[in-house]
Amino acid sequence: MAKRPASSSGHGDMPIDSGGATDGLEDASLFDERLFFAHQPAKTALRDRPAKSPSTPANAEVHYHGHRERLRNRYRDSGDAALADYEILELLLFRLIPRRDTKPIAKALLARFGTLGGVFGAPANLLQEISGVGEAVALDLKLVASVAQRMLKSEITGKPVLSSWKALIDYCHSAMAHETREQFRLLFLDKRNALIADEVQGLGTVDHTPVYPREVVRRALELSATAVILVHNHPSGDPTPSRADIEMTKTIIDTARPLGITVHDHIIIGKNGHVSFRALRLV
Repeated sequence: MAKRPASSSGHGDMPIDSGGATDGLEDASLFDERLFFAHQPAKTALRDRPAKSPSTPANAEVHYHGHRERLRNRYRDSGDAALADYEILELLLFRLIPRRDTKPIAKALLARFGTLGGVFGAPANLLQEISGVGEAVALDLKLVASVAQRMLKSEITGKPVLSSWKALIDYCHSAMAHETREQFRLLFLDKRNALIADEVQGLGTVDHTPVYPREVVRRALELSATAVILVHNHPSGDPTPSRADIEMTKTIIDTARPLGITVHDHIIIGKNGHVSFRALRLV
């Protein structure tokens, strides 16, 4: 039996139950809120006013339209201090999802991931598990996270890291605290202790990353680095060093020292804090 043509007015973000047929529409997972509305004819000159259904009175306002303007005005007049975290996220989602009430989506994201940092640090595939967040919106949220990380990294690049310690910790926390697997990151420094390279040497599992001390030293020599800071994360959230962490750090120090390379510190990043081996007198 021939399939009937796909309707241009069907809701692209809703699955269609037709006994296995999709009436010519692509898989619903490929659609998100913006893609659906990109194909709809414009109904109004106002940026955020959605099209009204035939049953909606001509002079009626969709309930969230005025809310968006009030929230924008509060931010414009008083800055971010006047807004709760979910409202900041909602304000961003206005741009990503132009014609949908985004307050429930913002609250659902925070309920799932805990904090704004958790939302922006979450993997794109997990973000898409929230109703209303498609692939494009998830990637836009990750783009915001990337911009924030680049901004923080710019505060330490080319500067003496040891005198910019808070900026260094902020950057490492932004880059690693919400990763679901362990990362082993190397910060290579020149003779002024300025950052010359920031590299992830290894990715591991939820509780282990293989580290090769000779590779750490080899890369430092390639970059003409005279010092290095080791950084890795604990996806469990607890930054307490393990016995293996301590032994691995000692091995790297012993391998690097004869070649004139100093290990300034080993930092472990957790969701709620960090641990410095130097502060613990383990380096």
